[in-house]
Amino acid sequence: MSDAALPPLTIVEIQSRVGAELRRIGSVIDELGARFAEAGEELALVGGPVRDAMIGRLQNDLDFTTSARPETTERLLSGWADAVWDMGRAFGTIGCRKGPWQVEITTYRSESYDPTSRKPDVDFGDTLEGDLGRRDFTVNSMAVRVPSREFVDPFGGVVDLAERVLRTPGAPEDSFSDDPLRMMRAARFAAQLGFAVAPEVVKAMTAMAGRIEIISAERVRDELVKLVCAPHPRLGLTLLTDTGLAAYVLPELPALALERDEHHRHKDVYEHTLTVLEQSIDLEHRLAPPGQPSGPDFISRFAALMHDVGKPRTRRFESGGIVTFHHHDVVGAKLTRKRMQALRFSNHDIDAVATLVELHLRFHGYGSGEWTDSAVRRYVRDAGDQLERLHILTRADCTTRNQRKADRLRRTYDSLEERIARLSEEEELAAIRPDLDGNQIMAVLGIGPGREVGDAYKFLLELRMDEGPKSAEEAEAALRAWWAARQG
Repeated sequence: MSDAALPPLTIVEIQSRVGAELRRIGSVIDELGARFAEAGEELALVGGPVRDAMIGRLQNDLDFTTSARPETTERLLSGWADAVWDMGRAFGTIGCRKGPWQVEITTYRSESYDPTSRKPDVDFGDTLEGDLGRRDFTVNSMAVRVPSREFVDPFGGVVDLAERVLRTPGAPEDSFSDDPLRMMRAARFAAQLGFAVAPEVVKAMTAMAGRIEIISAERVRDELVKLVCAPHPRLGLTLLTDTGLAAYVLPELPALALERDEHHRHKDVYEHTLTVLEQSIDLEHRLAPPGQPSGPDFISRFAALMHDVGKPRTRRFESGGIVTFHHHDVVGAKLTRKRMQALRFSNHDIDAVATLVELHLRFHGYGSGEWTDSAVRRYVRDAGDQLERLHILTRADCTTRNQRKADRLRRTYDSLEERIARLSEEEELAAIRPDLDGNQIMAVLGIGPGREVGDAYKFLLELRMDEGPKSAEEAEAALRAWWAARQG
């Protein structure tokens, strides 16, 4: 989906857009449709691609549904597609590539969850209408038969698309019982499309939130990533919180609503957090290569979402009505690691987000520029490859309504970034290492590999941080003095 908000559309505009998009992909859908028709099978473009065609955002990924069983689909694609692969034969899905097009073709099916199982029971169906009826939302339950290009919309999806509302084809309770992940998909599509969610859908999500626990952590994670990276994540996150789903998939988020911000800048830390998230999105352009458009950055966004999750655990009431959250950065980093591990994120993503959460308060020790060059070097070293994201998070974390204070904080951080740039140019901060490597240390001290070499390396690294780069002679003299003191 594009990052731009979906504009209001009339039925006439929708019909015009889908017609234009179908003409653009005509060669693919007509050729493929003809092959299946000649074999006595039905084929239809379905789901997301039909929806996206109607709003003028059709990409190169095309989803089809068919009466053909997987082995027949595979046979019909052979000789036509550039490459064919098995994407999940048990679920009826065969994939292929044809020129720039990535194609998935799935046999008509129906699926439901046993109340105690994480895996759906899959049964192949016999009709297109039956297949559409099992899908998550009406805007995804539309199809175009090929090669005839007959539009099929048994549940009024085109009207809901025009009215910008998410409804289920049947009773939402039945839909969410069949696949509880659809509750998270409702929040994700709200965030992606900027749509409202029908009241009966919200009611069912609230009543059935606990059903999400049977879904695997990996599937929940994938939906959460898509939601956070959507153009309007506040809409989806608010829906997760209001329906109680967040209490199961990201409990640290609703917990923030119980904690009042210590500066009374917002009614609670929860609202502050959503504001920080939105402000970090506004700064994502800093991550894009020069001349390239910026895209959603999950690491930056999730760090903004998690940066204050340590506050509920660290809240203390001081005299005079003051509320403090001392060390919530350290506690928050630990909570972030635990949550991301539970959601099966990669170690790389966990380390990146936790680092940002732990460092998000460091800047406030800068005051009005009192940091020494040594402190600036340590700031850069500790941030590592997350430095630019730390710049974004720190700037986004300023949500004060006092314009003079906001301007002062911005100027101060500008000053810090200028110092980092200057020192980086002079000292190559991004690759800070001791002035002597391990081999040189062993040669100077006349020792072999072992723990003492590591200790010497750490000494030289700290010296480099404190005093900046030195010549080989100066570093050697400092090393010898350190070694003599250690031996004595």
